[in-house]
Amino acid sequence: MARFCQVVAAVLCVVVFSAGYPRTWRDITGEHNIRAEYVKFEKGEVHLKRESDGRIIKLAMDKLSRYDQRWVKNRLKKERAGEVPKSSDRTDELDDTPGTSAPSSTAYDWPQWRGKNRDGKTNEVGLLKSWPSSGPTKLWSASGLGKGWASVAVVGDRMYTMGSRNNREYMICLNESDGSQIWVAPVGTADHTNCTPTVDGDLVYGIGLSGDLVCCNAADGKEVWRKNFARDFNGKMMSQWGFSESPLVDGDYLVCTPGGPEAIIAAIEKTTGRVAWTTPLPPMVGKKGKDGAGYSSIVISNGAGVKQYVTLVGRGVIGVAASNGRLLWGYNDIANDTANIPTPLVWDDYVFCSSGYDAGSALLRLSKTGTRIAASKVYFLTGKQMQVHHGGMILHNGNIYCGHGNNNGFPLCINAMNGQANWGPQRGPGSGSAGVTYADGHIYYRYENGIMALVEATPDAFKLKGTFRIATVNGKSWPHPVIANGKLYLRDEDDLHCYDIKQ
Repeated sequence: MARFCQVVAAVLCVVVFSAGYPRTWRDITGEHNIRAEYVKFEKGEVHLKRESDGRIIKLAMDKLSRYDQRWVKNRLKKERAGEVPKSSDRTDELDDTPGTSAPSSTAYDWPQWRGKNRDGKTNEVGLLKSWPSSGPTKLWSASGLGKGWASVAVVGDRMYTMGSRNNREYMICLNESDGSQIWVAPVGTADHTNCTPTVDGDLVYGIGLSGDLVCCNAADGKEVWRKNFARDFNGKMMSQWGFSESPLVDGDYLVCTPGGPEAIIAAIEKTTGRVAWTTPLPPMVGKKGKDGAGYSSIVISNGAGVKQYVTLVGRGVIGVAASNGRLLWGYNDIANDTANIPTPLVWDDYVFCSSGYDAGSALLRLSKTGTRIAASKVYFLTGKQMQVHHGGMILHNGNIYCGHGNNNGFPLCINAMNGQANWGPQRGPGSGSAGVTYADGHIYYRYENGIMALVEATPDAFKLKGTFRIATVNGKSWPHPVIANGKLYLRDEDDLHCYDIKQ
């Protein structure tokens, strides 16, 4: 990240107001990127507010990727035409940069696990700042989705999820307007399913509990190709609860975690199913944890100037080269022997990882020497200080928000760079583990006992803005909240509920 800024920008040490929303910007080489909000264009330079720390940076226009240059020119054209206010954009500030895993879609869709950028965030605005005592208006409820803790992907007028009916796993396509079923496609055999489908243009992908990876046509559910992690990659899970990741689509490839000794990660041509490369994992990368895949999902990092795939596996968090799958680095101290679950957070040269069962949390900094990448520990938090079970984490304006504790969701906000608590952990309005999602200045907490809570995303204090009980509680209320186009979607085993959260 530092190298990128040295090449294409001068960093200003002041923070100014910007009404834009973050997107990913790349340099002309395609090797470096940053997440930042557009502020303005002036004297041949694009002014951006960096998401990680709020600093304003200036990037020379001719050093940006051609795609980003076109984006800025189109933005300026809209400003001149009066279609958007200058230095403000509440309609087109989407992270639609090629190479991310988002498909071509409308407005503020949620096309995969944890949203467009796999960070649990949406750029959508105009949402409720507080909830009435009865909660937001419920628009509809649907049933028949089957058993499992999969969430939903929302693209245009369709939704996609997975569930088990009579011990058979299915991928399911629903009508966004009322939750009615459009098609259903067989996946595998299991008593439940945990994967949130990934939608990429005309195709949709899902992974069953027994490692059945299926690619289907998004229009009609017709199967295009399939793999099985055990059969095709000698894959396995670190423990008993089955494959639970949501696959990543990046460019021409689908990237996933079979968990095999010669294929801890695999890249597969997304349209044909042909295997492009696999990543062997050394037999002893550390004493903690167990061999095999974890329950996490892969994210993209450009740490130390190298594009790589980062995920939490049975032996800890690892990074592999996106070009050929070469293992770049690993960090074992974060692993536990039961289940390594949360999706890591990545920004600039940093990776933040957390795991439950008293494992704790760590911030790593990636650096490059020659062809080698090193992951050095910036700080480590014990399980008492911070551990995330399976509810995920949100990075926003340099702070990390989560539900802390194993089988608990105690609200906690820490400074991402030093690990110090801004507030919490403290008892929240619900009980059990808490899944978290960010939208329009707020963290949405979903508790295991079926309580939803709206909390302002500020490091100043824990500010609760409303709670309500979800319409049904079919056992453990675990699926992460999904926010798309002014609506809050809450999967609850066989049921799905849709709430209106627009102002």
